[in-house]
Amino acid sequence: MSVRRLPVFLLFLFAIAIAIAQVERHLCVVTWNVENVFDTLHDEGFNDYEFLPHGERRWNSYRYWHKLNDIGRVVSSINAAGSIPDLIGLCEVENDSVIAHLTRRSLMRNLGYEYVITNSSDPRGIDVALLYQPVRFRVLEKSSINISMQAREKSLSHHSELRSTRDILYVKGLSLTTAGPDTLHVLVVHLPSRAGGRSGDRLRRIASSVLWNVVDSILVSSSSLHASSPEPRIIVMGDFNATARDRIFKSSPLFLTDDTSLPGTYCFRGFWQWIDHILVSKSLACHGLSYPVELPWLLEPNKSYGGFMPRRSFRGPSYHGGVSDHLPVVLHLDL
Repeated sequence: MSVRRLPVFLLFLFAIAIAIAQVERHLCVVTWNVENVFDTLHDEGFNDYEFLPHGERRWNSYRYWHKLNDIGRVVSSINAAGSIPDLIGLCEVENDSVIAHLTRRSLMRNLGYEYVITNSSDPRGIDVALLYQPVRFRVLEKSSINISMQAREKSLSHHSELRSTRDILYVKGLSLTTAGPDTLHVLVVHLPSRAGGRSGDRLRRIASSVLWNVVDSILVSSSSLHASSPEPRIIVMGDFNATARDRIFKSSPLFLTDDTSLPGTYCFRGFWQWIDHILVSKSLACHGLSYPVELPWLLEPNKSYGGFMPRRSFRGPSYHGGVSDHLPVVLHLDL
């Protein structure tokens, strides 16, 4: 190499180094309700009979693996700053076996994800899970927070009201970037359904109160340890079954990251709504807005109301072959 070309070569290496540093400071967060990911085996003690081969939905191995591979295909397509998502919160997954198959045997098997999952008392056995890249996030603590027990301890409701609600998944870990390791608190939620009118609204408000109490305890415990330390970094994500205008967010100590200029994540009778959210603490609130992923194969024409809608796995009891009735939500954080 000539001496004349050496400065240009060094400049090229410097540009590459900057690009790599930017990628390694970047954290990509995804949340997605993947619509009833059941395996084909009966889970003792839970009402999963409709998702068995001889059940109402005729759920079988082909449909199961087709869905897992479609989820992997979507995750692989969310390419942020040259890398796949670092943290993925999943809602409506049946059990540990499902997530093991997804991360070890589907199209995601070579992506290197580890995972943490709840073990809720939901009647159908529905859980939430967190997938993470171990080179970017190191788990320090994990727990499955039973909402009904927490509500009873806080005198928010009778134990029986929320005994079958999905647990909150809490994971404390270290985000590993070129900025250095930093503690990150991650919670994945799937709040009670909007079905049931006022009863459903009440249960969702109680569950959200438990959630915000957990977040408050993180904020208080962190500040009590070091009065001069910055506010802890907290991410809460999942299916809230509520839009940003819902009163459950009025008592939230966190910030919604929805890009409200975009339609939303769920389409009901032709109207798009944001019901899947990513919320962050003040220390992360200035790092961007979240947005739904609108890959072509995730959508289809809405023949009843016009426009487009998510292409779901089932329409009623009939198999439709789509991925989910919700769109994934992505948030890019620069740490």
